Amino acid sequence: MSELTLAELSGEPRRGRAAPWSESLVMMARGWRLSVRQVDSLLTALFLPIMLMLLFVYLFGGAIHTGISYVDYVVPGVILICVGFGAGTTAVSVAQDLAGPAIDRFRSMDVRGDRLINGHVVASVGRNLVATAVVFGVAFAIGFRAHAGLPGWLIVIGVLSLFMLALSWLAAAIGILAGSAQAASGIAFFISFLAYPSSAMVPVQTMPSWIRGFAGDQPVNQVVITVRSVLSGGSAGASAGYAVAWSAGIIVASMVVAAALFRRRTR
Repeated sequence: MSELTLAELSGEPRRGRAAPWSESLVMMARGWRLSVRQVDSLLTALFLPIMLMLLFVYLFGGAIHTGISYVDYVVPGVILICVGFGAGTTAVSVAQDLAGPAIDRFRSMDVRGDRLINGHVVASVGRNLVATAVVFGVAFAIGFRAHAGLPGWLIVIGVLSLFMLALSWLAAAIGILAGSAQAASGIAFFISFLAYPSSAMVPVQTMPSWIRGFAGDQPVNQVVITVRSVLSGGSAGASAGYAVAWSAGIIVASMVVAAALFRRRTR
């Protein structure tokens, strides 16, 4: 969105302003400060990975047969559940900004809408990267073993970061669409739910036939398959291409929808 910005779509007047990169950095720093100040959400983001890892490995792992150690199997799924939760937090933050006096203040300062939304998106990706580090830390502590080399780890980080960016932009669009923070939270719940009808926790083959098609082809499953395969020492395969394509498609679609919704909300 270099030429057609959210501010231009909303009809905001062009006046003298700071450099675009400076404005973006300020909004990104603001988004991160908001994350740190929301202590309850921050603590949940940090403790949720720990609770999920212990829950799935020690309570459910013994009853689920995947052909490999269950802790090795479930790590990508726990990461994606946490990413979905983080996206919900982003949707709520965007909705709160647009429903409160902050948006009027930013418009009076001629802050472009895309800079404001970018701040929330970047903060969301940062929170999710921290949660991912926590997941891996807990996983290694309870027996997880990765067999990927440096190139493999770079692929894993790249695929996960791109998908985090995609879900963050989708959550931002939901936050603009929702009329309140409560509505944004309710709608964003469906993002975190996507990890369950996939191979994140159990093999797709164990699911009823009527849901296998969706579970096997949806974007979360492609990311999970890619991460699991690479961490186990295998190749990324076709799933990596599908994961990147899904992520890119979600980012582009979400940015376009966010621009249209922002124009309507700030008109």
